[in-house]
Amino acid sequence: MSQAALSDTTTETTTDTTTDATTTGTFPLTFSLTPSTMARTRAEREEILADPGFGKKFTDHMVSIDWTVEEGWHDARVIPYGPLQLDPASSVLHYGQEIFEGLKAYRHADGSIWTFRPEKNADRLQRSARRLALPELSESDFIESIRQIIAVDGDWVPSDHETSLYLRPFMIANESFLGVRAAHKVGYYVIASPAGAYFANGVAPIKIWLSTEYARAGRGGTGAAKCGGNYAASLLPQMQAYDNDCAQVLFLDGETGSHIDELGGMNVFFVYGTDTLVTPRLTGTILEGVTRDSIIQLARDRGLTVEERDVTLDDWRDGIASGAITEVFACGTAAVVTPISQLKGPGGLAIGDADAPAGTITMALRQELTDIQYGLLPDRHGWLTRLDVPADQA
Repeated sequence: MSQAALSDTTTETTTDTTTDATTTGTFPLTFSLTPSTMARTRAEREEILADPGFGKKFTDHMVSIDWTVEEGWHDARVIPYGPLQLDPASSVLHYGQEIFEGLKAYRHADGSIWTFRPEKNADRLQRSARRLALPELSESDFIESIRQIIAVDGDWVPSDHETSLYLRPFMIANESFLGVRAAHKVGYYVIASPAGAYFANGVAPIKIWLSTEYARAGRGGTGAAKCGGNYAASLLPQMQAYDNDCAQVLFLDGETGSHIDELGGMNVFFVYGTDTLVTPRLTGTILEGVTRDSIIQLARDRGLTVEERDVTLDDWRDGIASGAITEVFACGTAAVVTPISQLKGPGGLAIGDADAPAGTITMALRQELTDIQYGLLPDRHGWLTRLDVPADQA
């Protein structure tokens, strides 16, 4: 639905959700719509889309769904984008009971709007919810919440090369209660932000900084959950990375301090020779990235050998020195695939050539992945979901 089609009255749309009442709260879940009276004009929107940056500007509407122990999920609505009203005693502010996801909406050449593997994000949100003692939102309700914001703010999906509408679903405990227990009242929201390149220099090799003082996660912790606390813990070492002219920080495992874990916001891959891809195995401390999983599949489709195993700092150093490791890259939803030229660290550590160009396999995998996302290559794995039509017509 375009902005011009929005009325001044609240309307309701219905999803196909028929899952358990303890999860969704209603059969089916119904979304109401309250159009924004402060929506940007077409000229204002196009000015923003011409240079969106990343995560700086937001669309005119947002999704909001409530959950309580008594009612389950209920009161699903699309409302004007704006501040949340939180009691100072809200649990999220004191105990960090919060999770989120990140995915993108892409405009194809024919003007249609699609997203990439949203069921994987829905599944990860459920896993994160279990770990943070939050209620699980069903896959169908998760995807419908994305459709709902596109239905009113679809004009915000840009069409320029390497642009998209970044979608940020998140869940917070908003019960006003200072006891240490899982909250009995929760809010789920979706906001959207037009996005350009994640890094200022676009798709170019980056230097990353090795954190030897701090760990991102530990055994039994929340490393495999997508929660704000993990990212908060990475901010200080990320500042150290910036101070050392690096774009990202790399963490080692918290138990031995020798195995490569992941970057502050991305998974890491190593290319051995011309036919093998290696990435750290999932141990419970590494986030199971949707892009990571997709890269593994595309690499296998190409006939590459993919190994998920422990990789030590010595493996990296020795592999670069011997020439066995020919390329290194990071991947994630925001940056997609980013080549890594050099790892720097305390004591003058420098692995790799800071001026090394992007690797051939790195860029080929990136091109194939983005071409699928933008509808330029066949979607042979059924990864794309169309958002600008009702679910029963997709």
